[in-house]
Amino acid sequence: MENNQSSDELSLEEKVSLYEKKIYDLQQLLDISRSLCSTVDFSTLIESILYTCMGQMRVLSAGIFILNALDSNSYMLDTNYSGLDLNPNISYKIPASHPIVHFLNSLGQPCTLEEAKKQLPAGSDIRMLSSLRPSLLVPLIQKNHLDGILVLGERLDLGNDFEYTADDKDQILMIGSLAAIAINNAALVERSSTDMMTHLKLKYFFYNVLTNKLDAARTDNLPLAVIMFDIDFFKRFNDTYGHACGDYVLITVAKIIKSSIRAEDLAGRYGGEEFTVMLNNTCKEDAITVADRIRSKVEQYDFCYENQHVKVTISIGVAEYDSKKNPVTSPKELVDQADQALYVSKRGGRNRVTFADPQLIAEIKVSE
Repeated sequence: MENNQSSDELSLEEKVSLYEKKIYDLQQLLDISRSLCSTVDFSTLIESILYTCMGQMRVLSAGIFILNALDSNSYMLDTNYSGLDLNPNISYKIPASHPIVHFLNSLGQPCTLEEAKKQLPAGSDIRMLSSLRPSLLVPLIQKNHLDGILVLGERLDLGNDFEYTADDKDQILMIGSLAAIAINNAALVERSSTDMMTHLKLKYFFYNVLTNKLDAARTDNLPLAVIMFDIDFFKRFNDTYGHACGDYVLITVAKIIKSSIRAEDLAGRYGGEEFTVMLNNTCKEDAITVADRIRSKVEQYDFCYENQHVKVTISIGVAEYDSKKNPVTSPKELVDQADQALYVSKRGGRNRVTFADPQLIAEIKVSE
């Protein structure tokens, strides 16, 4: 609510209305703060921020350019948007050195793209931002540092409220400040839980997620599968071509694994040359299919390091939580079963997939 009158000039009824709105806005911000602080899962957080901003500002679309958590050299839109019409021929990436970044960081306030254009150096390329047709740009600032750029799309035409008021801009700036804190916290978790080489999740994070998914599988009576991978004769790559070659093999295998699973699944680097995957709501047959598809992709991939073509294969073990056939009670038990099946694959000639059925596990325990 904008009013050029001083509070002394307002009637009692107008004053009550004004303060009721301020109280309502503060309650809204408190609810938003609770919502954004309740999760550190990046995708869930971004979705919550987008829908909150769209609802509060009455816009049809929104997106957030977020500072890359791993290299901090650019702001990426990636999948962090809703309703925006992206051009497939445009790379939605803003270098950290771009003038728009410096401008928004120093301005510290929401502005339109036209307002930004007037302040940018001549020749500044903002065609990528223009293609999004933003109605407002909002800097997400945390500790005097720009952590992201919120782009609000077309606004609903509600008559007199079509344009952004000063109160609107104040409100979205406060929401942006809360979002910046939440994004920063989520980014810290992302960095601390991610293997910097392969960009897969680390072991402890994998177990944490697997624990929650296993609890849900037991509650909802759903299947859950775990796959363990090991690169065959990995030491040879380091010994023959050097550790840089070994790193190249690890990174490439990780990319193949990650590209072969769904967003709801989780891939991790278990340690050394071992990887693991959790397949949510996935039965034995489907898990084996996924595992063998990854095995085949690795086998057929042309690993070329410094003009040297190297042959890479992986051995795989698969285990499934099943409330009747395999009602394991802990994530470690399920991972151990997949690991034991992996051991059978290695012992059986490598470059193959083995399922950890109860009889196989029993035989392994007897042999040990």
